[in-house]
Amino acid sequence: MKRRQVALLLPTMIASVAVAAACTTPTAAPDRKAGTDRTAMTLADGYEPESLNPLLGYGEEGVSKLFDGLVEHQADRSVRPVLAADLPKPGPDGRSWTVKLRTGIKFHDGTPFTAEDVVATYRAVLDPAYASTVKSSFGMLTGVVQLDQETVRFDLAYPYTPFAHKLVLGIVPSEALAQPGPLDKNPFGAKPVGTGPYRLEEWRKGEKMVLAANDAYFERVPKVRKVTVVFATDDNARAQRMKAGEFDGTALPPALAKTFEGNGYRQITHRSADYRTVTMPMANPVTADKSLRLALNHAVDRQGMINAFLAGKGAPASTPIPQALPEFVEPAAQFRFDRPEAERILDQTGWVKGGNGMRARGDLAASFTLMYPVGDAVRKDLAQAFASDAKAVGIEVKLEGLGWEAIEPRMGRDALVLGGGNPFDPDLKAYPLLHSSFGGDGFNNPGRYSNPAVDRALEAGRREADPAQRVAQYREFQRAYAADPGMVFLAFLDHTYVVREGWTGYQEVVDPHTHGLTWGPWWNLQDWTPQG
Repeated sequence: MKRRQVALLLPTMIASVAVAAACTTPTAAPDRKAGTDRTAMTLADGYEPESLNPLLGYGEEGVSKLFDGLVEHQADRSVRPVLAADLPKPGPDGRSWTVKLRTGIKFHDGTPFTAEDVVATYRAVLDPAYASTVKSSFGMLTGVVQLDQETVRFDLAYPYTPFAHKLVLGIVPSEALAQPGPLDKNPFGAKPVGTGPYRLEEWRKGEKMVLAANDAYFERVPKVRKVTVVFATDDNARAQRMKAGEFDGTALPPALAKTFEGNGYRQITHRSADYRTVTMPMANPVTADKSLRLALNHAVDRQGMINAFLAGKGAPASTPIPQALPEFVEPAAQFRFDRPEAERILDQTGWVKGGNGMRARGDLAASFTLMYPVGDAVRKDLAQAFASDAKAVGIEVKLEGLGWEAIEPRMGRDALVLGGGNPFDPDLKAYPLLHSSFGGDGFNNPGRYSNPAVDRALEAGRREADPAQRVAQYREFQRAYAADPGMVFLAFLDHTYVVREGWTGYQEVVDPHTHGLTWGPWWNLQDWTPQG
């Protein structure tokens, strides 16, 4: 869960609700300041990326607009070939994947896309000299070789069934990777060159980014010719500027988005695999206690949080497996709100209530700190609700709103409201989040959770090729996790957007954690057509 992803999600704020209450009259869409030219679109985003380099995480889940991967995700969660000529083909033993490449494709600067670019991109991911931030998610990849001018082969350390999903990574020109060195020092991140449907025309950091249609795009030249992305972090300010006619679309908290219904605006709600969870670090003697973690999972009123703070737009979460992957969801691993059961577990495991109603076991008080990013009111709301529910069973949760620079060094010892998730395959998020091999790997398993039964099931799931057996392995993973939960999952958030009328081509999709310009309503922007 990289900071850039986390920063994307700021919807649903108490302050926003207050503003929304004062703005419930439907608002007519004013004429755009730029006129009625629907070939241009201005969007507002609450987050500005630090870099546009795919190897530093930009567009890690595809549809970046600037880059293409060998494949890309479709609305039904499957992948389709993009820079690949056909779908990737696994070898008989599952330890290699061969990809036939399209020909005749050019990067934005006119240079041809070749197999050398694919090899250079993935070798840079693996080479520590480049310090790629996505390297840890390619632990199964041992190498990539060019077989001929139009074919590459990926070699794996072990069979990895969802490998095709990893090939959404944007392909970078080999020339940009010719000199090994840390990518965060490479100017490519600010001046990217891809093969995508849009090219970067201008980036005024802290203000806006302008994309122009790639007239040489090999699939279909976008009919929305120019996209301006204005960075506006404050939800209320973004909503007011939207009402003033500055923007054609943005993500907003549900209560604010509702004020735009009708009169030229369209409110769009996407289901998502975007969870919020409370980490329980194993280095903290309180959160490391299995019985306390289990009790907290019963003590929290997930649906109450969704109703109170998400305007009902969300779904309870007990594990990282979302309802968007229904066949993988294990019904027996869902925690019900059961405060008496939480009290019973704590009583039976030696957490004794004192005169003040708070518990302790010996000299150890049932008390820990929960951090949340100070600018994220959704996480603040959920943290406050979590603390209230914990207090009701005698556990003290001390809240701290902090900047990420202060949070990251403390993630191994203090709890955190963490976000993440995607709807494409259960391995892609569950493995790095909960497998012990990722313990302490940044936002992957920051609390160093370790459960041999969970590890075994996750290992088996990623290697299993039979679909029914994969489902069985991930359901077993969830049962093992629920018996010894390493976190307290709270909710999968719905994402809400406001879009001005005037275009066709929108297609509903289930969002990953990351949205903004990449996912959200604009995930297929190159297919949109101006009306009138």
